[in-house]
Amino acid sequence: MNSRQEFDLAVPVSAVDHLLGVAHAPITVVEYGDFECPNCKQAAPAVKRLLERFVGSVRLVYRHFPLEEVHPHAMHAALVAETAGAQGRFWQMHDMLFENQRHLKLHQLRGYAEKLELDLERYDAEMNDELYLQRVREHFESGIHSSVRATPSFFINGRIQDVSFGLHALVNGVEAVLRI
Repeated sequence: MNSRQEFDLAVPVSAVDHLLGVAHAPITVVEYGDFECPNCKQAAPAVKRLLERFVGSVRLVYRHFPLEEVHPHAMHAALVAETAGAQGRFWQMHDMLFENQRHLKLHQLRGYAEKLELDLERYDAEMNDELYLQRVREHFESGIHSSVRATPSFFINGRIQDVSFGLHALVNGVEAVLRI
């Protein structure tokens, strides 16, 4: 018998995840997102405000869920974020990609790497080799196994949080966990 609920996070948070906030916060919010998704762009500032509101109590983990059939630049954007992450700039690239969501062609992505002062020789090599493709695919697969169907999808301490009626549900979910 499988004790995992249908909407539980299938792959636990680990040291390889991209984390924002206090590492040992009692609440972990995991977002599955797509850099070309308009709803994810809208969610990004709300998630940052969530971290500001619950300082020390919430940490954010971002995982890639590029919906390639509807967002043709999402995979390359995810790869660029991973490449930047390898140079300690994941969250800066995360923000830059959402700020420039309509401009995600390869030459534009390289321009963002240049703007963040990444090692461009390393960037070019890692992008040409698609070095982080496996990691992005693992994120995507973990989302599938966690019943993610759309972006953004959020989990609070391993349980899916429905935000289809607005991101206030994320705040309400965190507050509910804090009251327990």
